[in-house]
Amino acid sequence: MALVDKPLIDEAGFRMSEATAGDFFALLKPRVMSLVVFTAFVGLVAAPVTINPLLAVIAILSIAIGAGASGALNMWYDADIDAIMTRTASRPVPTGRIQPGEALTFGLVLSVLSVMTLGVLVNWLSASLLAFTIFFYAVIYTMWLKRWTPQNIVIGGAAGAIPPVIGWAAVTGTISLESLVLFLIIFLWTPPHFWALALFKSEDYARAGIPMMPNVAGQASTRRQIFAYALILAPIGVLPWVLGFTTPAYGIAALLLGAGFVWYAWKVLRMSDGDREMKPAKALFGYSLLYLFAIFAIYLADSVVSRALAIGGA
Repeated sequence: MALVDKPLIDEAGFRMSEATAGDFFALLKPRVMSLVVFTAFVGLVAAPVTINPLLAVIAILSIAIGAGASGALNMWYDADIDAIMTRTASRPVPTGRIQPGEALTFGLVLSVLSVMTLGVLVNWLSASLLAFTIFFYAVIYTMWLKRWTPQNIVIGGAAGAIPPVIGWAAVTGTISLESLVLFLIIFLWTPPHFWALALFKSEDYARAGIPMMPNVAGQASTRRQIFAYALILAPIGVLPWVLGFTTPAYGIAALLLGAGFVWYAWKVLRMSDGDREMKPAKALFGYSLLYLFAIFAIYLADSVVSRALAIGGA
């Protein structure tokens, strides 16, 4: 499928954009942005100090805009392969609703706006982390790792794991062990999550020439690596309780969620090479989304309740 490039031209010879507000919103990758915002919010709330509510809103909005900017830059650069893959062919750039130059400009403007707003109004540590995240995702991952190595998701996952650290830094002006543990949970969650997707979308990636793990190392190797990551992720998810950052309630919930992740990964490991439906991989992909949301939601609730009880008992 080729990129569509048939812009409307007015009588004066200027291009008339066919893009709608919805098209530009789609450039922001709203589903990815929502996960970034949520994990950043958890980092912000879990921090042991309070922040002015207005600054908290500014911080979250800046992080959301920065995440959206990364998405726009990703869609600008990946327009050629997005046009080939079935799950991305309807995106605004490959369909021609938004021109590549528009997506690039949109992403760059939002990048500068988000970083400068966070730096000037909140603090420059969180702004620097946001700038690094945008650069890492748009340049290191999108322009280099994604098309070069099957470890693209492993290394590139750092970009998606930084938001809770940014949220924490926005409140405290520091980076703590607790925020790094939250980073580690997302970082280790990313490979099995995306490799499960890559298993049942391997033909898409093959057509686009993206070296995802199933296309390079084979399905059997990918299934083993998914299970290995699940075995590592499950205890790491419990680590906040082990280190004393949460109550036992979180620890029990994280233990059960981690056991579920291992169970789904085990079912993927037991898949046959000739499985065309790949229901276990699809089930793991769905469960992995639930796992990450639940882990961070429980962490958030645990932090809020613990702080409320501490204030009430003071």
